[in-house]
Amino acid sequence: MLAVLDTSVVVAAMRSSGGASFALLEMVPVGSFTIALTVALYTEWQAVLTRPENMPPGVTAEGMLAFLRYLASKASLHDVHFLWRPVLRDPDDDMVLECAVASGAEHIVTHNVRDFGGVERFNVSILTPADMLAQVRRTP
Repeated sequence: MLAVLDTSVVVAAMRSSGGASFALLEMVPVGSFTIALTVALYTEWQAVLTRPENMPPGVTAEGMLAFLRYLASKASLHDVHFLWRPVLRDPDDDMVLECAVASGAEHIVTHNVRDFGGVERFNVSILTPADMLAQVRRTP
């Protein structure tokens, strides 16, 4: 199963170890699903997750970048050859959609489901982290 993780999911995982976002990231090393990633999305992860307000206590920017490099090493990297912009209101959300389309991902996982309205026409479903977690747990 291939899914794009919106930046909001990775931020939520860093803020709380008790939520579905954190549980999803814990499943990545064992191959329960594969993250689809583009350079643009990875760059956004780096920019957002190295902000002090998004890092867990005691984690430095260098530590966060090391974690993101690890996460990227477990992801499936894809090139975007065609820009679908503008489809969504937020250009950063368009970047997530482009990753999903370029990779053929089945799902975009986000806390901002309403921001992705209409992407179903690209054969991509929008799931919350809790919905994705339930789906991954159901898949043999």
